[in-house]
Amino acid sequence: MRKEAMIAGIVNRESADSRIAALFREKFGATARIFRAPGRVNLIGEHTDYNDGFVLPAAIGFYAWVAAAKRQDRGLRVYSDLYDEKIALSLDGLASPPRGHWSDFIRGVAATLQDAGHKLTGANVVIHGEVPLGAGLSSSASLEVGVALALSSVSGIEVPRLELVRLCQRAEHEYVGTRCGIMDQFAACFSEAGHALLLDCRSLDYRLVPIPPNLRLVVCNSMVRHELASGEYNLRRSDCETGVKLLQAHLPGVRALRDVELKDLKHDCSVLPERVYRRCRHVVTENQRVIKAVNALEAADAELFGQLMYQSHASLREDYEVSCRELDLLVALASTIPGVFGARMTGGGFGGCTVNLVRAESAADFQVRIAQTYAKETGIAPLVYVCEPAQSAGEWNRAGSDRA
Repeated sequence: MRKEAMIAGIVNRESADSRIAALFREKFGATARIFRAPGRVNLIGEHTDYNDGFVLPAAIGFYAWVAAAKRQDRGLRVYSDLYDEKIALSLDGLASPPRGHWSDFIRGVAATLQDAGHKLTGANVVIHGEVPLGAGLSSSASLEVGVALALSSVSGIEVPRLELVRLCQRAEHEYVGTRCGIMDQFAACFSEAGHALLLDCRSLDYRLVPIPPNLRLVVCNSMVRHELASGEYNLRRSDCETGVKLLQAHLPGVRALRDVELKDLKHDCSVLPERVYRRCRHVVTENQRVIKAVNALEAADAELFGQLMYQSHASLREDYEVSCRELDLLVALASTIPGVFGARMTGGGFGGCTVNLVRAESAADFQVRIAQTYAKETGIAPLVYVCEPAQSAGEWNRAGSDRA
């Protein structure tokens, strides 16, 4: 078995800022300000955010790091260490359709900031990403938020956090081509260490929910990502919108699936195509599970929270059809390991990660056992991370903390 399967996934963050600062000096011959934005794991509430529903994410200690310094012209020069590639953009020529290139994120963030009336200056930028790509841990939103903070800050602009969230979401819609909800960007901007974040995706009201110290969030990366993920994500959203339109004729006042009660959905199921009905049923029941899960967490009822996680996964597998064999296997294996309260897929689906609620003293043993059994079943060595709920995005200072 590969050694990576057995590690906790802990990145040496004490030196991450030093590495990106040194890389910036190498590429641009100058010093830079450094920013970072976290990825997130969604504990429960999947595919509810773009249906005006409820979600319960927590930021995790994997970050998009962005080093930036002002230029005297209107150019953006951006180097990604992941792709070992430098791109050149002009702030006066950013508009174009998605290109399927990592620069779409940079271009989109800069364009939406400017479209909102924020006058950016040119900048030199270096990007270093810790969030695993395609794992459902929000590598896209962490990059968008980190870049938005960097570009606005070096331009001397203070963008309110909620506006920044909306602009980053718009950038992903229009310049990347993914019609994402608002959860990922919101979690990157408003999370706090030690807490999950209950978000109402319609009103954007939120509250922080402490995670009991005797519990750990363990993320298992299946190391698979099926190619149909992006297109299928948009199709699921389209199915939900179709469901709303058909239900509105029978349920006045329905604006989104958030407004539909399960009893009403069952009563009017005949107006929906069978597939659309199942999509809607997942969203309606998942919203209910989120509220029950928050109550369970606040009551320190890990058993109930875990049961809701298993129910969520079954709904995602059967009604929303976004799971896959590898994710189902990880959840099934987790359910057999002592100290595990619950497990479910997390993220958009079709690969990526599961999130597991594990007793603190069992976390290390769980890492070893889940990695061994999954590798034996699939021939794939997973990465297993014990995660601590992390702080939201900010500028990184030399004392080793974030400035919001």
